[in-house]
Amino acid sequence: MEMKQVDVGIRNRTSIWLSGIMGFAVGDALGAPAEFGERWMRDMDPVKEMRSGGVFDVPEGGWTDDTSMTIATMESLKNGFNPEDMMKRFLSWYRTGEYSWCGKPIGVGKQILRSLEQYEENGDINTCGCRTEMDNGNGSLMRMLPVCLYGYTKQKRGELGIEDVLSMIYQASALTHAHMRSKVACGMYYFLVATILEKRGNLYECIRYGLNQGMKYYGSEQELRYYARLMDLEWFCQLDRDEIHSSGYVVDTLEAVIWCLVTTDTFSESLLKAVNLGMDTDTIAALTGGLAGVYYGYESIPGKWIEILKMRGELEQLCNWSDYK
Repeated sequence: MEMKQVDVGIRNRTSIWLSGIMGFAVGDALGAPAEFGERWMRDMDPVKEMRSGGVFDVPEGGWTDDTSMTIATMESLKNGFNPEDMMKRFLSWYRTGEYSWCGKPIGVGKQILRSLEQYEENGDINTCGCRTEMDNGNGSLMRMLPVCLYGYTKQKRGELGIEDVLSMIYQASALTHAHMRSKVACGMYYFLVATILEKRGNLYECIRYGLNQGMKYYGSEQELRYYARLMDLEWFCQLDRDEIHSSGYVVDTLEAVIWCLVTTDTFSESLLKAVNLGMDTDTIAALTGGLAGVYYGYESIPGKWIEILKMRGELEQLCNWSDYK
């Protein structure tokens, strides 16, 4: 499909952190009231604007664990990359509601819960993460955007190489999701972030280039076969909506995010498409919003969505912390 081209200058006009993180949080808030609703429910009652309610009974602009853990990650990165500090902050969020707009954790996933309890019991970040094939939910991918932006900045400054950046991403993932399939998803997300920030062209071209870079890097990795549908983006973007799965499985999530981005040409369209897929709406919309925000820019996010976002001021202040840049 033909997509509009956004000039690189627009993407760089404001902080990449502000664009990406606010896009992410808005996606989380847009999807939170619809989470776990099946697709037929969204067909009957499509989400068009911010709303309240849902299984977590959130108010308009309220968000879930995705944004809370992303905030905790950002706060940790202020002092450099330290996975132990990161995990302590996740535990604080779970036990005290820190980093949440309402003072309590909302939507704690099963694998994250098990990892936090394991860490609380033995204090070992090297063994706390879930690591079987059945532990490939999207709970590490959902909080990886800050690590991707941090790593990209370090790589552009010449302070880190690609292997160093991906090592950080794997360590951050393994705190809760240690299986290589989840790590590959997080690594692929990094390649998408990096190429969206660097490459001139429309979003389809950026994503195609990023996927190609990721596929090339993971060429000998056995887990790459689970991402085979993304190897031919031209074919993939023609898939019918019924062929896109919106579950919490990390492969389904990454596919759904990419499909929503390459079949739309505005920030708002991509997020609404993500939410109206149903099921894991908050995470899919958040991850879609993160990439869409980085590409289209902060100015593309509807003001009415930003204005109603819980802890908007705190989020913007955190995004503008100078040492990220």
